[in-house]
Amino acid sequence: MPKKILTGEGRAALAAVRAGAPARSELATAVRYLLQLLVEKAPGGSVEVRVPPFGAVQVIEGPRHTRGTPPNVVEMAPETWIAVATGEEQWMDAAAAGRIIASGVRSDVSDLLPLRP
Repeated sequence: MPKKILTGEGRAALAAVRAGAPARSELATAVRYLLQLLVEKAPGGSVEVRVPPFGAVQVIEGPRHTRGTPPNVVEMAPETWIAVATGEEQWMDAAAAGRIIASGVRSDVSDLLPLRP
């Protein structure tokens, strides 16, 4: 199990990202912190949210996936994840622009966003 990111550490990483030109470690921490908040908000295993290269989590109650490619997958770049997770960008806008790749009938997690870091 990955180390839990404390609120202060996560907020500091997000502040560094918002300030521009964050270190790779700050970007990674910000992404992982927001993924952690998503898991806390919607625990489960029916949808996999991927933000390469920093993390992937399974969320939303339902059938748990354990092998191969999950039926419900969401994938996006770190910058896109931070923007939609914090409400700086709307899910529909990012998806329409091709910055979110979502497959499966349960892959729209927009109703869980924005998160409140």
